[in-house]
Amino acid sequence: MSAPTDPEAVIARLRALRELDAPTHGGHVLSYVYDSGLAAVDEVAARAIREVLPVNGLDPTTFRSVGVLEAELVGFVRGLLHGDAEVVGSATSGGTESCLLAVKTARELWRQTHPRGRARLLAPTTVHAAFQKAAAYLDLELDLVPVGPDGAVSAADVVARLGDDVALVVLSAPNYPFAVLDPVAEVAEVTAERGIALHVDACIGGLVLPFWPGELPPWDFRVPGVTSVSADLHKFGYAPKGASVLLQRGRDRQRHQFFATTRWPGYPVVNPTILGSKSAGPLAAAWAITETLGTQGLGELAASCARATAALRETVAGIEGLRVVGEPVGPLFAVASDDSVPAERQVDPHHWADAVRAHGFVLQLQPALRQADGTVLPSTTHLTVTPVTEAVLGELGAALVAGADAVRGIPHVDASALLAALPPLDETALDADTVWALLQGFGIGGGAELPDAQAPLVAVIEALPPALAERLLVELLGRLVEPA
Repeated sequence: MSAPTDPEAVIARLRALRELDAPTHGGHVLSYVYDSGLAAVDEVAARAIREVLPVNGLDPTTFRSVGVLEAELVGFVRGLLHGDAEVVGSATSGGTESCLLAVKTARELWRQTHPRGRARLLAPTTVHAAFQKAAAYLDLELDLVPVGPDGAVSAADVVARLGDDVALVVLSAPNYPFAVLDPVAEVAEVTAERGIALHVDACIGGLVLPFWPGELPPWDFRVPGVTSVSADLHKFGYAPKGASVLLQRGRDRQRHQFFATTRWPGYPVVNPTILGSKSAGPLAAAWAITETLGTQGLGELAASCARATAALRETVAGIEGLRVVGEPVGPLFAVASDDSVPAERQVDPHHWADAVRAHGFVLQLQPALRQADGTVLPSTTHLTVTPVTEAVLGELGAALVAGADAVRGIPHVDASALLAALPPLDETALDADTVWALLQGFGIGGGAELPDAQAPLVAVIEALPPALAERLLVELLGRLVEPA
């Protein structure tokens, strides 16, 4: 039995642990965190969370504030995405839950008219991995349509794979890996005619694309064939994790999202989301931020993101050996090696990300991917731009240039030697200790710490069969949170 600890000592320990984290403010991490740069926004979010700290979001009939907050937050997002009174929705714990619920809804409706067989989820290769999770959890066949080298999917390629077994088509606004805005209107015209549901994953774009400069192709509820849209408040709504909204066209459709039972001796359970008991904190924080900023405030922050994104894309365009992939839309883009220049002048994006990290900025390494048709999407580095990026453009731009200069001409890590040293493995029967030994052989230490240079680790992921790479990563994450 442990003795009580002084609360001040507890908080001091927590602050010390936070020193291990990448910085969440100041624009030095270009993924995962979305910093408005406004202290008042952080403060109103913190105050809102404290106000509802003891509230259980499970039951809005007992905690009436939850129902009001959710209705007003859903209404705010619905207005941004051009939904009319027919569009209803729910606040969820994040984009993954919103995506799971969109798939669950579509599966339930499909089963009403298809009592036998297995439904198919149709989406581009670039669709967020949350939909792979949804297909696995909910037992749908996942059919991924290959995209071009620029990350764009052809509407004709999606339409060609439609069939009676398709419960849901998913397109992105934009997709995360390459920031491509998928051809929503072109596909929706056909899915609407054939009675097939179409979900738009706007988790990253939903709160920023409505304010993006220039005229974008329609992608939200202005498109008649769009049946649902997900949008995250904890991204460009600047709320704490996790806050998202799933909007559905039609009450009757949305009710299939729910789980309800009276078939046990306890209280009636009616859940619109996967979680039952849940904190009202992220909901209250997201509501408080949207009330504080309004559309004008969100628009001003989006304008800052747009200016910084344009400046960074121009910086990358001026770096010999690198290129921006495709025609990205919104405050994010991917960078690949420019294979139009001689090999000795090319910059490997993963070595580049490691070199930039040494200058104090964290970029996100994305492994190459072989698609179902055999084509390979390149190794890239991903950058997500937030309002605080504009304030550090000079420092960041210099880091991007210096990082490229430091690694120009160094080839992509060749993992073949590491793989050749592997003993024969049965990927279906690897125990935890065997996998851990493999990880240590790849440079992951006994304390499960990640190596400073991540390019070699990502090269191994690229080279391994996907099932084995996934097993290694599962073991790594499992070990990171095991008690000492």
